[in-house]
Amino acid sequence: MKIDKLERNPGVDFQLELFCDIKINRSSVEQRCAEYGKRRSIKKDKQAAWLLKVLTLIDLTTLSGDDTNARVRRLCRKALDPINSVLKSRLSIDSLNIKTAAVCVYHEMLSEASKQLKSSGVHLAAVSTGFPAGLSPLPLRIEEIKYSVAAGADEIDIVISRRHVLEGNWKALYDEVKLFREACGDAHLKTILATGELGNLTNIAKASQVCMMAGADFIKTSTGKEPTNATLPVSLVMVRMIRDYHEKTGYKIGFKPAGGISDTKTALQFMTLMQEELGRRWLEPDLFRFGASSLLGDIERQLDHFTSGYYSAAYRHPIS
Repeated sequence: MKIDKLERNPGVDFQLELFCDIKINRSSVEQRCAEYGKRRSIKKDKQAAWLLKVLTLIDLTTLSGDDTNARVRRLCRKALDPINSVLKSRLSIDSLNIKTAAVCVYHEMLSEASKQLKSSGVHLAAVSTGFPAGLSPLPLRIEEIKYSVAAGADEIDIVISRRHVLEGNWKALYDEVKLFREACGDAHLKTILATGELGNLTNIAKASQVCMMAGADFIKTSTGKEPTNATLPVSLVMVRMIRDYHEKTGYKIGFKPAGGISDTKTALQFMTLMQEELGRRWLEPDLFRFGASSLLGDIERQLDHFTSGYYSAAYRHPIS
C-alpha cells in the first residue's frame, strides 16, 4: 500500500458552534462496541500478519518512579528489535526490519533514550506538562515541553487540564492546547484527555474536538494512571470526532489508546474499530499508536503459538 504524505494539522480558529450541541448516547455506543467482540475475528495466518502490524504501532513506555538508565537501554533495544531471533527465523521476517513506533519516557530519561535510538527511525516521545495530573503552573508546563524538545524528543505527550472540561470552559482548553502546540515546534503533539476523569462521553467528544481545533496531531485516551483507561466506547467516540474533523477540515488526526490494552484479542478489536471507522490509512504509525508496552509480550507469545502450536511461558518474552 502506498502511504500518502501526511499534512500536519495547523489547527483552526475556536468555533464553539461546531461542537456545543454534541450529545453522545452511551447505550448506542456500547451496543456498537459489543459487536467487535462477538462477530469479528481474525484467525491463523491473517492474525499473525495483523499482529506484526500491531508491533509497528506500539509506543514502548516506561513511566515509573524507579526508572533507571539501564531499564531505558533495555526498552530501547526491545523497540529496535521487538521479536526474538528464533521467532523471526520461524516466521521468515528477518528482512522486514520490524521496529516499534516509539519509545516514551519521562524527561530525565530522554538523554539515555536518545543515544540508543539515534537515526533508528524509532520516535522518541516524552510525557510533559505536569504528567499525569497536569496541575503545575502553566508557564512551567510550557517550559517543560521546550526542555524535552531540546533534549531530543520529537513527540510530546501532554495532559490537558481536566477542570476546563468539567467546568465547560472550552476556550480556556483551546488556548492552553494551542500554547502547548506552539511550544512543541516541529515535534508532534499528542494530547492526553484522561478520559476516565472527564465525567461522560459527551465531554470526551467535545474535548476531542477542541484539542484538534487547537492543533493536536494526536488525541490520546489516557495517562495509564487513571482507574479507567482505554475502552472501546471511549475510543469509538474519539475516532468519530476524528472523522468529523477530517470531513470538516481535510486534516487527518492520529489516535492513541493507552492503558489497559495488554492482550492481542483487545488490540485486534481496536484495529478493527480503526479500519471500519476511519479506513486503512489510519492503520499506520503516523496516525495510530498503542500505548501498551505489556502488549508486546503477549504478541510474541501468540506468534510463538502460531509457529509451534504451543503457548510459551510469559517469562520467555520480557519487555525490558
